[in-house]
Amino acid sequence: MSEEIVILTEAAALQIKEMMKESEEDATFLRVAVRGGGCSGLSYGMGFAAEKEEQDVLSEQFGIQLIVDQNDSAILKGTKIDYKQSMMGGGFTIDNPNAIASCGCGSSFRTAKNAGSPEEC
Repeated sequence: MSEEIVILTEAAALQIKEMMKESEEDATFLRVAVRGGGCSGLSYGMGFAAEKEEQDVLSEQFGIQLIVDQNDSAILKGTKIDYKQSMMGGGFTIDNPNAIASCGCGSSFRTAKNAGSPEEC
């Protein structure tokens, strides 16, 4: 088995499956991406996609077809996505071993090789 770029936990996969069922979109794939912005320079993006692009890297985990643009793969390599439920509600957590700094909200980060373009939070 090849090493996954992004690792989904079973809890995250179950939540994503529920969201896909409830989605009005014709979603086949979960796209995980990196965008410029956020107070630390880069931010994560997750969304549904109907089709895979030529430059996408595909993996399947817990029945979820996950795609990552090849250009984002080095930044996201080894990133773990989990879903945590608590009395205050639930949410996804993202643990990226390549991030060397992140903001207080946890959705913005930078790596040693890519600082992105920081913005105001």
